[in-house]
Amino acid sequence: MKSIVILISGRGSNMESLLDAVDSGALPVSVAAVISSRADAQGLTTAAKRGIPTQVVDHRQFPRREDFDAALAEVIDALSPDLVVLAGFMRILSDGFVTRFTGRLINIHPSLLPSFPGLHTHRRALDEGVKVHGCTVHFVTTALDHGPIIVQAAVPVLDDDDETRLAARVLAQEHAIYTQAVRWLADGRLQLVDGRVRLDAPQDGEGLLTAPRIRTGR
Repeated sequence: MKSIVILISGRGSNMESLLDAVDSGALPVSVAAVISSRADAQGLTTAAKRGIPTQVVDHRQFPRREDFDAALAEVIDALSPDLVVLAGFMRILSDGFVTRFTGRLINIHPSLLPSFPGLHTHRRALDEGVKVHGCTVHFVTTALDHGPIIVQAAVPVLDDDDETRLAARVLAQEHAIYTQAVRWLADGRLQLVDGRVRLDAPQDGEGLLTAPRIRTGR
């Protein structure tokens, strides 16, 4: 069974979804630890209540980003995980850290990358008037929010959407595709070919893009 470490900075909604999948047996991994960049992160309490080991590497205790990243890498290395999963981890990681964990460091981003990298993705999608929005699971590289895409989920943008409604609909898909991506990696079914992700032996209903139907009436 593969081992994962989950990195958070806040409430850890995607972390909680992954833990639910582990508890139900839908996700065949062991969680070595949940590590937060903030001591007051709500997700630490959630993980601890489930019996998951937790640690804090407080970014505010380090004068330079590289110092924080070195301390974080040391904690992760001590756990020897197969995969490092960013779940609302609100830190830009240094090139050295990313290179150290290349190929086993993944992130979920609330947009259909390469559109809307960075912050405030739902607001920007609404401001631009796009008709389709969504989320992306990707390998982390030194280019911010531009690593090889593992899986995406698309949702329509409705005429009466605001940030809150759109974000909630996207978050539901984040939970689904992040669990799926981690499962594929745990099963050894994903491989990178010429910088692109390939899924081996896809089963019925599986794919690297999902577009759930959304009822538009209210």
